[in-house]
Amino acid sequence: MKEALFWHAAENGKIGCELCPHLCQIADGKRGICGIRLAREGRLYAAAYGLISSAHIDPIEKKPLYHFYPGSQIFSIGGWGCNFKCSFCQNWTISQQVELESPVISPEKIATAAQQEKSIGIAYTYNEPLINIEYVAECARLVRKAGRVNVLVTNGYVEKKSAEFILPLIDAMNIDIKSMEDEFYKKQCSGSLQPVLEFCKQAVAAGCHVEITNLIIPGLNDRDDHIRKLAEWIFTNLGEKTPLHLSAYHPEFKMNLPSTPSKTLERAYRLCRAILPYVYVGNVIANFGQNTLCPKCGAELILRQGYRTKIVGLKGKSCAKCGRRADVIASREA
Repeated sequence: MKEALFWHAAENGKIGCELCPHLCQIADGKRGICGIRLAREGRLYAAAYGLISSAHIDPIEKKPLYHFYPGSQIFSIGGWGCNFKCSFCQNWTISQQVELESPVISPEKIATAAQQEKSIGIAYTYNEPLINIEYVAECARLVRKAGRVNVLVTNGYVEKKSAEFILPLIDAMNIDIKSMEDEFYKKQCSGSLQPVLEFCKQAVAAGCHVEITNLIIPGLNDRDDHIRKLAEWIFTNLGEKTPLHLSAYHPEFKMNLPSTPSKTLERAYRLCRAILPYVYVGNVIANFGQNTLCPKCGAELILRQGYRTKIVGLKGKSCAKCGRRADVIASREA
């Protein structure tokens, strides 16, 4: 195990973790809410350092990132645990349990694997990567040194000081905003909304490419006023060029509500498109919300069918039809 960052010795003999807003007070021999930060003999350890649950080459669109090197491939890794307890978790087999007997993979091996796989870099994804911030940072430094990119797929539930530490190493991220209601976060995720919103603004201010995902769950966060509030918040706080991904929910883990109807996604899509130019629909087969269109002339810039992507309307960094600069970081060779 590696000694963790962001903690202090509390007066009650426990260890105070400072990584995320839970600010866990951890007794000796116990772990925090995330399941991987362990107090032992007066110190805090990253108990899952280097423990990999998943490793795959994925299309960048699977993260989902639609405006960051579209059509490219990225080496994607996941660990164990999460600092949320979402009842609807789509990756609960690795996020809601921890396997501390996994083989340890060094950051050097991860960085080398990304280069061998011809990817544009590494995506830290599948579970919540920021709870393993020490490992992510060491991998990210090596990836950056090799001239490749670092991508984070995160719930954004992290303290400002922790974010300041990791953001300079990250090129792009997809952040979940699960609801615009704090009560939803408390009841469904065992967390809170405001730290997530603050992290989103902090990431944009740090110069990261940011895209947002909202998983639409019938009866819980699918009201028109909720959906409109999300789009308006993004427009005002992150900028109108920020892509929004509206994702279909399917029953998983502890939640057995029916899957998100297509008509709900289409309604949400139209509500958000009235506010934001780049709105996409995911986790479902649909004939809308797939392609990237020029906000000025409506020309098709990028076509998508599933994870198959084709750039059709870009000339350099601009729309080939009207010349408007595209809000897309164009593809590059790995």
